Amino acid sequence: MKYIVLVGDGMSGRPLDELNGRTTLEVADRKYMDEIVKKGRLGIATTIPKGMTPASDVANLSILGYDPKKYYSGRGPLEAVNIGVSLSEKDVAFRCNVVTQTGGKMVDYSAGHITTKEAKIIIEEINKKLGTNKIKFYPGMSYRHLMVLETASREEAIKISKLKCMPPHDIIGKGISKNLPQGEGKDILIDLMNKSKEILAGHNINKVRIDLGENPANSIWLWGQGIMPDMPLFKELYGVTGSIISAVDLIKGIGKIVGLDVIEVPGATGYYDTNFKGKGEYAVKSLEKGDFVFVHVEAADEAGHNGDIRAKITAIENFDKFVVGTIWEEFKDRKDFRIMVLPDHATPIALRTHTTDPIPFVIAGVGVEVDTACVFTEQAAKSSTLVLGEGHLLMKNLIQGTE
Repeated sequence: MKYIVLVGDGMSGRPLDELNGRTTLEVADRKYMDEIVKKGRLGIATTIPKGMTPASDVANLSILGYDPKKYYSGRGPLEAVNIGVSLSEKDVAFRCNVVTQTGGKMVDYSAGHITTKEAKIIIEEINKKLGTNKIKFYPGMSYRHLMVLETASREEAIKISKLKCMPPHDIIGKGISKNLPQGEGKDILIDLMNKSKEILAGHNINKVRIDLGENPANSIWLWGQGIMPDMPLFKELYGVTGSIISAVDLIKGIGKIVGLDVIEVPGATGYYDTNFKGKGEYAVKSLEKGDFVFVHVEAADEAGHNGDIRAKITAIENFDKFVVGTIWEEFKDRKDFRIMVLPDHATPIALRTHTTDPIPFVIAGVGVEVDTACVFTEQAAKSSTLVLGEGHLLMKNLIQGTE
């Protein structure tokens, strides 16, 4: 049996006046997702446990079948694993965005979706001037990077990991001073962010970006901290082996921790221009050997954060046509598979951030009872009788056929 999970990050949303009360998912051409609904069962699930932040790490842990309330220990360490950074029990790993601040406000959480090449130079400069034997900065992809802080003990690491640090995409247009880290250990983070502004103010890369009318990377922003998690292998939980496909370090890091092979797809960027078709093709090929593949596509989420209606609709359509379509055309007539398609969380255009809204999902394939639903939309899912209040049960539902 082959098991396929296709995640359109942030694909779900809320009705918009600009779309006559419809969501971007409702407006988008969903040819293949609708076809899967007609051949399977539509449901609705809560991927963000009550009281937890609606972040991609929490949501994708749920989808992979790991209860975030039990296994989640922060975003940073998941990304550290993927870029090959080893963490000791005394280390706290932070996500380190390069951002744009202007007039004391957060203007851009991604510094204009800075290129990986530009950002690498900037992070290396930051590490050279702010790094110590206890503080290290590591370059990642585009605006997403890592900072690791070595503390004096495991106990101190746990304390630091509990700091309140705001995700930069949640404070667009808001004041910096009111959204700085809070809690024991905050001063060192605030000091690093303030010093980064001094270093980057006149950086050559930013001079060029400003001349080109692009947002400069004029500060770092530290958030998403955590300590190394202890998670069982995917094979131990579900009895299958396979792969994970994503352009995002966070998702690839989760995959490595749980023993899934990480497949690198040429041209996968984590943005609107990602290689959608390549992800679909590589997923199909991976199933020649493995029994499971998890494909994650970031584009719709980025459009949600950018508040770009047209870009989000296009991202959903590209996901449907080139990822879902490529895989569905290969498997739809076979008798040895089950497929699940879903967003990980909602990223409503009007809010430009993640929410805890339940998300639609569809499962089709061998042994799946077909219902009467015919479209893959938030509204249709609300009428479903398949309701999973705990999102980590999605994987059990897919592989074991139990709710």
